Amino acid sequence: MLALRQIHHIAVIGSDYLTSKHFYCDILGFTLLAEVYRAERGSWKADLALNGQYTIELFSFPSPSARPSRPEACGLRHLAFSVDDIDIAIAELQAAGVVCEPVRVDPYTQSRFTFFNDPDGLPLELYELQRG
Repeated sequence: MLALRQIHHIAVIGSDYLTSKHFYCDILGFTLLAEVYRAERGSWKADLALNGQYTIELFSFPSPSARPSRPEACGLRHLAFSVDDIDIAIAELQAAGVVCEPVRVDPYTQSRFTFFNDPDGLPLELYELQRG
């Protein structure tokens, strides 16, 4: 069996680098660890951390092709982030102009969750941790 240790990072390509960087850093709260412009590719690359853990590589490319991103499309379904209080998180997103779907309840865990999109339509989820 392959000895995987953990997920190292998730790569996201944004159609507008500054818009995506603003969304992930200023709205979702990621920290910008490093950023480089790769002139030979016409591409930005940023390393983003969540609570000190390197999590997302944010890229831009000239004219990236569209990809189906509906939650039920084949491939990556969505990225999910855990939160302690989903109502507070939704209110903060809405204050930043981000639209969230109605809150649903996971029938197996009874946890509450909702979906929203990044600036390019990538489906993201907030999943409320059970209070013990």
